[in-house]
Amino acid sequence: MKKHSRYIPALHYHWLTRWYDPMMRWFFPESGIHANLIAQAHIEPEQTVLDVGCGTGTLTLLIKQAHPSVAMYGLDIDVEILQIAQRKARQAAQNILWQQGSATGLPYPDQSFDHVCASLLLHHLTRQDKQLMLREALRVLKPGGTLHVVDFDTPHDFGMQLISWLMRWFEEIHDNVLGLLPVFMANAGFHPVEAITHHRTVAGTIALYRAVKPAA
Repeated sequence: MKKHSRYIPALHYHWLTRWYDPMMRWFFPESGIHANLIAQAHIEPEQTVLDVGCGTGTLTLLIKQAHPSVAMYGLDIDVEILQIAQRKARQAAQNILWQQGSATGLPYPDQSFDHVCASLLLHHLTRQDKQLMLREALRVLKPGGTLHVVDFDTPHDFGMQLISWLMRWFEEIHDNVLGLLPVFMANAGFHPVEAITHHRTVAGTIALYRAVKPAA
């Protein structure tokens, strides 16, 4: 299967990008997953939040609407999908700082953010790039800041095992299925790393992780 030389688009092919939001609504419990992420993040007024691999900006907008006083940033490498996010923000009259850039080389100074979110990003990345992205997240977080990851995880029953076996041929998902995401987070320097909740979806088990950058 042919992939883009630099990154895998949201639905694997650029021509499917326009259908990303409808497909997420139809096939994923996206609203429940994002609600869980926002609830457990404990975002405080005036904090700074970065959504890495923000896609069409659904989570980015939800965080800004739930916490109007935060400085909200959205970053994605895909210019086409970022334009969709920008249109959605204008329609919602929300002030979000959008930027095109790579998750493996975040264009922000050290210790810039209180929270970094990565929703359904890591399974698009090779093992090396997963590890680079996590180290970059640690770098831009303030001491005591938190990383919130939503992504595919180890299947919890036979049905999820079968779906995950099929899905791993379409994405860089094998590390996720092996349960390596928390290992990669810990190796990057996060502590503690904890799984908050798991969701069964038509594409496999989705986990929500919370990882903390040590204060010292």
